[in-house]
This record gives sequence, C-alpha cells and structure tokens, in this order.
Amino acid sequence: MNRGIALAAFAPVVWGSTYVVTTELLPVGHPLFAGLLRSLPAGLVALALTKTLPRGAWWGRAAALGVLNIGLFFPFLFIAAERLPGGVAATLGAAQPLVVALLAVGVLKESPSAWRLAWGVAGAVGVGLVVLGPAAGFDVVGVLAGLGGAATMALGVTLTKKWGRPAQAGPTAFAGWQLTAGGLFLVPVTFVFEGAPPAIGLGALAGYLWLGIVGGLLAYVLWFRAITTLPVTSVSMLGLLSPMVAALLGVVVLGQTLDAVQLTGFALALTAIVASQRPARQQPRSSLRTTSPSSSVSPVGTNP
Repeated sequence: MNRGIALAAFAPVVWGSTYVVTTELLPVGHPLFAGLLRSLPAGLVALALTKTLPRGAWWGRAAALGVLNIGLFFPFLFIAAERLPGGVAATLGAAQPLVVALLAVGVLKESPSAWRLAWGVAGAVGVGLVVLGPAAGFDVVGVLAGLGGAATMALGVTLTKKWGRPAQAGPTAFAGWQLTAGGLFLVPVTFVFEGAPPAIGLGALAGYLWLGIVGGLLAYVLWFRAITTLPVTSVSMLGLLSPMVAALLGVVVLGQTLDAVQLTGFALALTAIVASQRPARQQPRSSLRTTSPSSSVSPVGTNP
C-alpha cells in the first residue's frame, strides 16, 4: 500500500474507536462537550508547537473549514453515537464518499468517475451489512445528526482539497487552525445548550484524552495532510474503515459476534476501499499542492 494512503488510513482507524469510547467511558447527554474537549485543547497544543497563525484570506478559510470539519461534525458524530445503537450512525456516515464524489464534480470541476461512484455505493452497502441488524434503532434526531455529519464533513473535505494548504503552514499548523476554530465555535454553543460541564471521572478523563490527543491532534494532522496531497475521493473512501473498526471493537471489547452476512459485508467494504485507491484511467493523476497566501488555487482535476 502507498505510504501516504497508509498514513491517511490511520485517522479513520482511530476514529473507529469513537463509538465504544463514547458509550463506555463518556458521560451520557453531553455530545457538545465531548466535541469541545476533543477539538479545542488539541488545537491550542498544535498552535503552541508550531507558532504559526493564518494570514490574509486564510483567517476566513480556516474558520470555515474548522466549523465544517470540526465544529459541526463533532457534535453530529457524538449525537449519532449516543442515539443510534446498532451501527446505524456508522452506516449513515458511510454515505460521505458518495457526497464527496458529487461535490468533486461541482466544486472541484472533476470529471464524474463511474468507477469510484460504483465502489462508493458498494462500500456503503458493505458497511450496512456489517453494522445494521434487526435490532438497529432509527431515532429521528440521531438519523438527522448522522446525515448532517456526513454532509458537513464531505463539504469540509472538498473545500480543503479546493483551497489546498498555504505554503507557510505545515500539516500540524493546518490541523491546529481547524481544531481551534471548531473548538472556539463550540464554546458558546456547548454552554448555551448543555449548561455546566459534567463530572469527569478517571474513565471519562481517559476517554477524552484518547479522543483529543490520538483521535484529534494526531489523526487530523495525518488526515488533512492526506486531503491536500492525495485524490479527494480516494481519501474519503478510507473513511469506511471507521465503522469497520467500530464493528471489530464491538467483537473484541463488547463481546459481540459477526455472522456470515456481516463477514460478507466486511469483505465487500474492504474490496471497495482497496479498489477505490486505483486511479480511474480517464482521469489525470492528482498533483501535490500547497498554496501561498496570495496565490489563487485552480481546481484540482482528480479525487481520495
């Protein structure tokens, strides 16, 4: 496997632990607070390490990307994880590669790729077979949160690819801008809708540290680096690893089992992920790119 793809895959693999950490360690009923602790401390650490701030138009761009990729996505993620038992949240999230594929045509001016669209559908079906079952719950708020998370993250990923990364910012600084912007967005929202923070025991503290340091700072540094250097639809397909890891953790940690249908879905989703990394013959190869604060960015002609 390409080293860049392997590093990019680290992020969704780690994110696959979010469901079990949320349900087993975090206080119930505080999804906004969980999103805040996952983003703002990690973002401030990244800014302290890099000592690099946005310039010019990048203040607005970093704020927009931070709200989409972090500030809105995290609450949607935790709300869905709390309200949708049985893996429904993961299945809704699996729609993200399809949304990215459509946005890539409209926003990035890429040629439609039947190859990646077909494997995106196959991957979503595979994930559905793995995590959906007769006992799956379809709470309306949870479903809307799952769809909202898929949509906001897809738009954030697409705009990240369109705008590139400014030349003065490395991957850590770039992730720090977005984590900080998303966290600052969540500060007033959290206290308006959830009030005072919950009591935090040792288990919850361990969960927040894992989600913030490993699932936040480290994972997003690698994720945003991948988005700016790899085809966007290929990277988004790697997101299917998250619900699959969640299913495996359900087996290992929670004592759940996978039947023949689920194993078939697992194989289908893995096949879709691998196949989607192959470039479509009709499309030009994606080029590496960073941008200076004053330069304009032309749309990229390929996909992750």
